[in-house]
Amino acid sequence: MFAGTQKLHRKSAFAGTDAKLWAICPPSPDAKQLAAALKVSPLLAQILINRGVSDAGEASQFLRPKLADLIRPEKMPGVQNALPVILRAIEEKQKITVYGDYDVDGITGTAILWHLFGLLGADADFYIPHRIDEGYGLNTDAVRLLAKNGTKLLITVDCGINADDSAKLAKKLNVGLIITDHHQPAATLPAASAIVHPALDPTYPNQDSAGSLVAFKLAWALANKINGETKLDPTLRNFFINATSLAAMGTIADVVSLRGENRILASFGLKTLPESSLPGIAALIETAGLAGETIDSFHIGFRLAPMLNAAGRMGHARLAVELLTTDKPARAKEIAEYLKSQNTQRQQIEKKIFKAACEIIKQKGLNSPDRKTIVLADDNWHTGIIGIVASRIVDKFNKPAILINSSPVASLPDRPESTEGEPAEKDEKLAQGSARSVPGFDILAAIAACSNHLAGFGGHKMAAGLKIEPEKIERFADSIEKYAQQNTTAPFTATLHIDVDSALSELSPALIKEMQMLEPFGQGNPQPLFATKAVRLCSPPRKCGANGDHLQLAITDNKKSIRCVGFRFAPFEKKLLEHDCFHVAYHPQINTYNGSSSVELVLADIQFDND
Repeated sequence: MFAGTQKLHRKSAFAGTDAKLWAICPPSPDAKQLAAALKVSPLLAQILINRGVSDAGEASQFLRPKLADLIRPEKMPGVQNALPVILRAIEEKQKITVYGDYDVDGITGTAILWHLFGLLGADADFYIPHRIDEGYGLNTDAVRLLAKNGTKLLITVDCGINADDSAKLAKKLNVGLIITDHHQPAATLPAASAIVHPALDPTYPNQDSAGSLVAFKLAWALANKINGETKLDPTLRNFFINATSLAAMGTIADVVSLRGENRILASFGLKTLPESSLPGIAALIETAGLAGETIDSFHIGFRLAPMLNAAGRMGHARLAVELLTTDKPARAKEIAEYLKSQNTQRQQIEKKIFKAACEIIKQKGLNSPDRKTIVLADDNWHTGIIGIVASRIVDKFNKPAILINSSPVASLPDRPESTEGEPAEKDEKLAQGSARSVPGFDILAAIAACSNHLAGFGGHKMAAGLKIEPEKIERFADSIEKYAQQNTTAPFTATLHIDVDSALSELSPALIKEMQMLEPFGQGNPQPLFATKAVRLCSPPRKCGANGDHLQLAITDNKKSIRCVGFRFAPFEKKLLEHDCFHVAYHPQINTYNGSSSVELVLADIQFDND
C-alpha cells in the first residue's frame, strides 16, 4: 500500500517499545494534477495516492461514496441457490434457526436475518454457540439439539464453510442447511443445501466481504425476490436502514479492508447508526456515552464492539443478539448496562493478565532481541481474554505471542479469526491457547510445524487457537522458538507507514477538516500519519491523566508551534528534556475547547538522533 517509501531507523521512545522503522512515502509528481481534478489539496491527493488511489474517477468515488454503488445482492455467489430454499421454508412454516458466530460480525449478521424473517412472518429463532463450552463454528452437538427442537432449516452466519461433519449430520437429520460465511473455504465444500460465500466466484468484486455483509446481501436479495420490482414499503425501508447500520458495525469490527463496497457500507451505516430505530442500538450508544455524538469507526472498534464482544468473552453472546433484536427499550437498556459492566470486568481481567505476562516476559528475558517468540502459560488466565492479551503482547514487544490457559478445561481454543470446523468435543485433559503474530511471520505455519505436541489447532497467518496437554507446553514453546529462529533471519521490527513528511505550518484547521473526507478509517485505509523532523520543545512537558501516564507538550519547528498529547509517553519526560531536537510522528486532529478550535497532534512515535 505504501510503495516506494524512504526508510528511517532511529531509537523509538514510544511506550517503551523497541526501535520502529519509519517508512515515509515520497511526494508523488501526480499529486497536484489529482488535487486539481478532485478540487482538494495536494496533501489530500498525496494521501490518496499512498493508498493506491491515483485514478481521478476512483478517487472521486473514494471520497464521495454512493449507496447506489453497492454490488447488487443477486450477484453474491450462492444467493440464487439459497433463495428458493428459504422461500419454501417460509411458505411451509418450517422452523428456521439462524446460527451465528459469537463475535460482533456474527452477532450483527444474525440480527439482520432474524429481523427480516420476523417481518416476513417466518417461524424463526437464533442460536449462538457458547465460546468456552462449544468453541467456534457449527458443531454437531448444536445441530442435534436444534433438530430435536424442531429446526427444519439452519442458516449459518460468519461460520460453517468447513463444517463437513456438521453438514453431514444435518442432512442425516433431515435439516436443510444454508451456509453464509466469508472465511477461507477448503478444497472440498460441505454438503449443504446452499452456500453463500464471495470466494465461490473468484471474479466477485468484493472478496473481502465480512460475514455480516454476506448476511446483509442474502437478506437484501430475499426482500427483492418477495417485493418484486415495486418500491420498498416503509417497513422494509426502515429494516434496510437498520440492517445497513448493523452490517457496518460487523464490517468495521471484523477489521476487513474498508475499501470499495465495504467503505460504502461503513460510511452510510455509521451515518444512520445514531438514528437507528432499534432500541438495542440506541441503548448501546447511550450506555457507551456516545449519545448526540457523530459515530465513527473508532467508536465502533473501541467503544461499541467491545461491549458486544464482552457478552461472548465473559458469558454468552446470545445476550448481545437479544440486545439487537428486542423491541423493548427497557430490556435493551438493562442488557446494555449489563454488557457495559461485563466489558469493564473484561478490561480489569485483561489488565491483570497483561501485567502478569509482562513481568514474566522480563523475568525470563523473553524480551531479549535474540528471542523470536513469546509463549506463556498460567492456570488462572481467563480463556475468553487470552487472545486479546496476546495481541497486546505483540503490540508491546513486536514478537509472535502465544498465551495458554494451562489448567485443563472442558473447552476449545479461543476463536481465531478464520478458524472453522473444529469439533465440539470436550476433553478435560486439555489446556487451550491463543496465538497472535506480527506481519511477515505465519503463526499457523509455525504451529503446524510443531503440531506433534498438540491435540488440535486451527487459524490463519496472524491468529490461531490450539489445544494441548499441559505437560507438553514447555516442549511446544521450545519447538516454536526453534522454528522461528530457523525461519526468520532479521529481527521483527515494527514499521510506521507515514503518509507525509510535513512542516507544522502546513497543518491548518481547513486541512484537518478536509481529511475527514477520508473517513471511515480502518484496515486498508488507516488514519493519516504525519511526521515532522527536527522539532524542539516550546516548554517543559507535563504529565497528565488520572495516573500521570500521559504527556502534554508543545513543539515548534521554528515556524509554528503546536500542542501535542502523547498517550503513555510519561516515562519519556526526562529524555525529551535531554535532547535539543527530536522527530515526531503523529495524527493531526482538531481540538475544541470552550468554543475555540485548534490543531492538536496525537503522538504515535518520537525518535532521537544518535541514540
